[in-house]
Amino acid sequence: MTGVPAAGPTPTNGSGFRIVGIVQARMGSSRLPGKVLRPLAGRSVLGRVVRAARDSGVLADLVVATSTDAVDDAVVAECARLGVACHRGPVDDVLGRFVGALAAHPGDAVMRFTADCPLLDPEIIALVASVYRAVPGLDYASTSIARTLPRGLDVEIIAAATLRTLGRLATEHHRVHVTSYAYTHPELFRVLGVTLTPDRSALRLTLDTERDWALVNAVVDHFGDVSVPLATLAEWLHGQPHLRALNADVRQKQLEEC
Repeated sequence: MTGVPAAGPTPTNGSGFRIVGIVQARMGSSRLPGKVLRPLAGRSVLGRVVRAARDSGVLADLVVATSTDAVDDAVVAECARLGVACHRGPVDDVLGRFVGALAAHPGDAVMRFTADCPLLDPEIIALVASVYRAVPGLDYASTSIARTLPRGLDVEIIAAATLRTLGRLATEHHRVHVTSYAYTHPELFRVLGVTLTPDRSALRLTLDTERDWALVNAVVDHFGDVSVPLATLAEWLHGQPHLRALNADVRQKQLEEC
């Protein structure tokens, strides 16, 4: 991490500053339908994301943002089972869902999570929250601006007022990707990239294809139903070249394709 002062983890209710976590989750996926509710060691993919967010210890509130499509009734049912709040909004306007979820669960900043990242590291979530709070006046901070983390472990946080501004300004694919209007318009918003060393960006730990699923399954089979620190996971995968090769050539969708 470069260019920012060090800061310890922020207590959930410290100084009254409220960070709300919002997890976007829906059953529709062009490449891996229903992925958010697939089971991993007795816990759904969504359940693992919710656990990692909670275990970070920095959130005052947590809500899952899903769609009003009938197929996402299953997501709503899983949220009830997990004991996490759920907000429903437009299928294609993900930004609109986030703005609606924030209105129902107010806060000073929003941490955005996607439900296809079952290997999230709570320590990285806490770190990004502390960096955001250590730099006054930030609109947005993310680990994906200058990527050094594996895809699937990125964390981002945006000021609540900025998210509402995006809700008014953003159009087209920016409404699908939620925060992209902010980091593609640095002339309008104060944006910070958080980098961690060493560079592990060559690893792909997200869940978007069957090959991703094979890798994630292998990780969970080895470590069990726990959140694994990135350093531990990366060290193990270093000795598993056959697993790293499973999804090494999977092409990530570009912003305009989302």
